[in-house]
Amino acid sequence: MSEKAEDTKHKGGLPEPPPEITVAPEVEEHPEAPEKSTKSIIIGVIISLAIGLGIALLPTPEGLSVQGHRFLALLITVVLLWVTEALPIGATALIAGGGLILFKIQTPANAWEPFASPAVMFVLMIMMFGVILNEAGVAKRLLSLIIKAAGTNVKKLSLIVAISSTMLSSIFHDATITIILLFSFLPVFAAMGITPQKSNNLSKFFILLIPLSASAGGFGTLLGGGRNPVMVETLKTVTGYEMGFIEFALRNFPLAILTALATWAVVYLIYPPKVKELPASLAAEKLPPMSKQEKGVIGFFALAFILWSLTDLTKVHYSVVAAGVLALIFGFKLVSFTEVIKKFPWESWVVFGAGVSMGVAMLDTGAGKWLAGQVIPMLEGQSWVVVFAGAGLIGAVMSSFMSNSAATALILPITIPMAQTMGIPDAAIALSAPISTSFIMLVIGCPPTIIAYSTGYFSQLDFIKVAIPWAILCLIVVTIGAGIYWPLTAWPELPFLGIK
Repeated sequence: MSEKAEDTKHKGGLPEPPPEITVAPEVEEHPEAPEKSTKSIIIGVIISLAIGLGIALLPTPEGLSVQGHRFLALLITVVLLWVTEALPIGATALIAGGGLILFKIQTPANAWEPFASPAVMFVLMIMMFGVILNEAGVAKRLLSLIIKAAGTNVKKLSLIVAISSTMLSSIFHDATITIILLFSFLPVFAAMGITPQKSNNLSKFFILLIPLSASAGGFGTLLGGGRNPVMVETLKTVTGYEMGFIEFALRNFPLAILTALATWAVVYLIYPPKVKELPASLAAEKLPPMSKQEKGVIGFFALAFILWSLTDLTKVHYSVVAAGVLALIFGFKLVSFTEVIKKFPWESWVVFGAGVSMGVAMLDTGAGKWLAGQVIPMLEGQSWVVVFAGAGLIGAVMSSFMSNSAATALILPITIPMAQTMGIPDAAIALSAPISTSFIMLVIGCPPTIIAYSTGYFSQLDFIKVAIPWAILCLIVVTIGAGIYWPLTAWPELPFLGIK
């Protein structure tokens, strides 16, 4: 995506720098990157199309449907266009939907309906909450509370933010936690003169840290995401064993703490901020009394949290709660609906819709099952730790292209029977799916990363530079953690670290 396009998308979407805070002199400012030349755009498009066409012309592998073969060719093309940003990613997202129809992979209805699926619409409304937090001035107040509690030291503050984000996402929806923390920090960057066009290591560090640490915590309890109850239900269906809420949390929550530390370490090493302290004026600033507008937004946001936590009892979908609370906020004119629409990052939302559509196609064509079937049998005969890690790597890759719930549902019918034939506790291997699908490698993989990308402070290449080593390290950390912790507590019959 060109800088000009990003500037158009984000102009007016960030809070204005407060006059009482000055730009910190030690902040390093990067010059704006030049726009992509016409030549580089053409080369990127040609290479992406050529590789996709090359895959399409190969003989269809045994066991893979013709539609599945076409889908994989289209998927590679779209991913390359996204990663290289040869075209605006929103345009590529629309090409993905159109390509599914053009190459007769999906019907028009099946290609476009996922763009308005419950998950995609929920992300739309969650992103609206982020814009509302800025418009009402709540983001700045939240930041003030965070700074006063954690201080202005970047290393200490960021570590607390990472752990808090991961732990909270084990209980609440990771997209919600991302919105709250992410939009709390945007006023800092605006105040320090750090814009999307002048993004540096400090801004990239925090804006990547928050969504990744949120995503990393989603497997801590059954409340953390849809993939967790999918795993429990599939395990019960296949084996008859039902894992309860407490058991799930006792086995997974300690591992989530490890992923919080691993996430902080990876992002800090790849984007080490040169700024060691945020401006002292942030901690010293005295905010005016809370306005009726702020109180109303906070009150309705709290209402949404309460109703979301009760969805297991009420059976009301997350998106219905979000829609109702937004209606109240706009109905009471706490925030202008017109202003929110103007500042909404539509392109990022369309990209997420395309990711869901491609994930549905991967399931419908059998391409996902075929890919998993090519790799998972290689794990037969290995120790339980190797099987856990290998199945986890497949889960991380799959969830980068489809929802983590769908990836979990796709993998478990293969891994659970394999564990049973190998004499490995099937529940232990089943848990690798909800854990590993928390570690995505592409920005389209989950709502938190899409929300962060919508701020414009990092590119897809910036994200991949962090996400791939992050996903691998988190898999290693949880594998070692499970290899030590589970034999001592949950499953004494498992060999320590898989050593027979």
